[in-house]
Amino acid sequence: MDQIQKNLLEQVAGLHEMPAGAYNIRANGQSVNRSTTANIDIVSKEDGSGIDIRIRSGTRKESVHIPVVLSQSGLTELVSNDFYVGDDCDVTIVAGCGIHNSGDSDSRHDGVHSFYIGKNSHVKYVEKHYGSGDGKGGRIMNPETLVELGENSFLEMETVQIRGVDSTRRTTSARLANGARLVVTEKLMTHGSQTAETSFHVDLDGADSSANIISRSVARDDSRQIFYSKINGKNRCKGHSECDGIIMDRAKISAIPEITADHLDAELIHEAAIGKIAGDQIIKLMTLGLSETEAEAQIVNGFLK
Repeated sequence: MDQIQKNLLEQVAGLHEMPAGAYNIRANGQSVNRSTTANIDIVSKEDGSGIDIRIRSGTRKESVHIPVVLSQSGLTELVSNDFYVGDDCDVTIVAGCGIHNSGDSDSRHDGVHSFYIGKNSHVKYVEKHYGSGDGKGGRIMNPETLVELGENSFLEMETVQIRGVDSTRRTTSARLANGARLVVTEKLMTHGSQTAETSFHVDLDGADSSANIISRSVARDDSRQIFYSKINGKNRCKGHSECDGIIMDRAKISAIPEITADHLDAELIHEAAIGKIAGDQIIKLMTLGLSETEAEAQIVNGFLK
């Protein structure tokens, strides 16, 4: 891998070298490094469109890294990765995509990640997106996440995109069985003329299932954001969605939450708030010696932390 690709890996997966445990590193449409363990197997799909990751029941305190980097201008790819997580597992999965585009043609990565998580398992899933390069070509990423949560399982999702992605459609769909829990934390910032669309669709099918969807976003310059969230309570359950947005310059943010209860004991809440940075916050920081620009940056960084 060249230095540009290594820099992308560091940004999206925090990797300075090959990680311990299982991993599959994909660069410019090809798998370039792979490692498996006794409990985690990674196999290429026969049609070459992605990989299957199988995690044996009882696997605990292990990790899987599957980052993707693109440094070739004009490259377009669609990758489908399926995760089969057994019962009684405790694992961390680190994904993410970085695109460096110094050319005039668009570079695009569409990724579909499907999770089939067994009973009593805990999965932490971290996905970061990052773009760089001074070319006129776009950096486009469209991640789709499909989740089937088994009884009493728990999925934590952390998704981050704060720089360099010109266009993105981020879609997450989940179905939860009895006692299953889903917690999603999204952090998003757009600038320039970038566009971002986020969509969550959660079906709380099981008794005592729960979902907590939290999105924090900042839109600057002439960028555009749309946030959709739909939670269906189909049993005794608890669901909550929250979208907090800071709008700056000439940007636009739309938040469209929806909740539907199909059961007497479904408890569902949605919250949405969009606004500019409060003037008294800026003034307070300026009294401490910061310029107005530095004060704004400090507030935004704290909001997305």
